[in-house]
Amino acid sequence: MIQIPQGFRLGAANADFRGKHLDRNDLSLAFSDVPATVAGVFTTNLFRAAPVLVSEEHIKEAGDGGVRGVLFNSGQANACTGETGRENCLRTLDMVRDALKNAGVNVSSNDLLPASTGVIGAQMPMDKWEAAVPALVASLGTVDIEGLARAMMTTDAYPKMSGRELSLEGGTVRLAGVAKGAGMICPNMATMLSLVMCDASVEPSAWRAMFRRAADATFNRVSVDGDTSTNDSLYGLANGASGVAVGESELPILEKALTEVLGELAYMLVKDGEGATKVMHIHVTGAACDEDAEKVARTVGHSQLVKTAMFGRDPNWGRIVAAAGRAGVNFDPMALRVTLCGVELFRNGRPTDLDFDALLEEPLKNVDLPLDIVLGSGPGEARLLASDLSHGYVSLNSDYRS
Repeated sequence: MIQIPQGFRLGAANADFRGKHLDRNDLSLAFSDVPATVAGVFTTNLFRAAPVLVSEEHIKEAGDGGVRGVLFNSGQANACTGETGRENCLRTLDMVRDALKNAGVNVSSNDLLPASTGVIGAQMPMDKWEAAVPALVASLGTVDIEGLARAMMTTDAYPKMSGRELSLEGGTVRLAGVAKGAGMICPNMATMLSLVMCDASVEPSAWRAMFRRAADATFNRVSVDGDTSTNDSLYGLANGASGVAVGESELPILEKALTEVLGELAYMLVKDGEGATKVMHIHVTGAACDEDAEKVARTVGHSQLVKTAMFGRDPNWGRIVAAAGRAGVNFDPMALRVTLCGVELFRNGRPTDLDFDALLEEPLKNVDLPLDIVLGSGPGEARLLASDLSHGYVSLNSDYRS
């Protein structure tokens, strides 16, 4: 069981944002009893949702002073909603601030960060917010990590969470992370929505730098469908409630744990991709540079033909080779080598003589499929996790708004 880091309280409530009277929470709050150093990484989509814009503003205003919590809602993305959407976003923070004040906790609305997910373009039902926020605040301290993760879900099949406990020179510190996301995932920054809480005291610039590096190594290396959401947001709060200050020599230890937490969450996103049955572990080496390797990895991972072949358990090397060849990267086709699940399919410009249909019949039934692509002898390297493409993805996304 993943433990909540010290000094954090979690709450959740059912606001019925989808209007379907589902027996599940769709509003949640992760609250720190003391100001927490904050790191944030957000979508690169030009259509950035109101909660993304507001969160960026509040993080900038906080500087090294920290924030107190992150407010999540599922059901409405509050994206492409104009000035009304922004005003509604700010109103939700005011509601939580007022409810906290009534509970004896004084915070500013600017101490809170909003995060929304759901249908793009719909205005948030403010009457439902007003009815649910008091219950949300009253529930603080009664919800565990899984409860927080479940309240963030939309089309997710299961809650996504990860944690670590570290023994440092000053004592024990905890990290706990949650994420949601199954579709519209090609983050190019972070993910749909994710939060990592830590009870260590970390120098702000160091915390933010390690967060960016950890995001680049994990959430920036996954794809379900090649779509980057309007709402992608990754938050990191470190409140120091454990009383343990992370010294400069121990920062790599903390960063390693943070990267592991984000890596596990990122893997879960791909594994739980809408309709997904497989996770391709694409590893490209031998490129002239890392950028070229990444282009090839993304082109292969985004290829609908490759993805459907993996769903059909078809070792169709031609689709992989064709995708690599159209990635816009210059390499010698005769040097290209493709290996799937340990079986070499292609080298020297032609398929190998192996009976790879027979050799791969059983390995392709597995969820995790390693795909190694060698472009040549250069130093460039890249990794990407990508899901397959099944009938389920089409079914889920063809009636998403209804």
